[in-house]
Amino acid sequence: MTAYDPTNVFARILRGELPSQTVYEDAETIAIMDIMPRADGHVLVVPKAACRNVLDAPPEALKAVALTTQKLARAVKAAFAADGVTIQQFNEAAGGQVVFHLHVHVMPRHDGVALRPHTGAMEKPELLASNAEKIRAALKSA
Repeated sequence: MTAYDPTNVFARILRGELPSQTVYEDAETIAIMDIMPRADGHVLVVPKAACRNVLDAPPEALKAVALTTQKLARAVKAAFAADGVTIQQFNEAAGGQVVFHLHVHVMPRHDGVALRPHTGAMEKPELLASNAEKIRAALKSA
């Protein structure tokens, strides 16, 4: 198995070397806004443990990510009055993984509205900040 690369973007965010819009944090996980969202309210749940993906993650990191994913799924559904939630997680390049630090995508979904394509275009920071605030408010009222 390929070794974990501590220079990946999520490791750098966890160390405070890169900015992010954090919506939730606990001792084991962080949830941040995806800067290239496929839906308004698209967040990423990231373990603080150094692991490439589900294949090498320690059990306690997987448990923490699952619990935080559930918490964020409920929050984004409420914050965006969504009809449902899409949760995605990719492993290795052949499985669609691009950043090699375990992370889970959580996206609020509305009936009849497709996800936006992944174009590589970054969202406006002010929109990310506004969406992050909606999620934080939903977490507080949960």
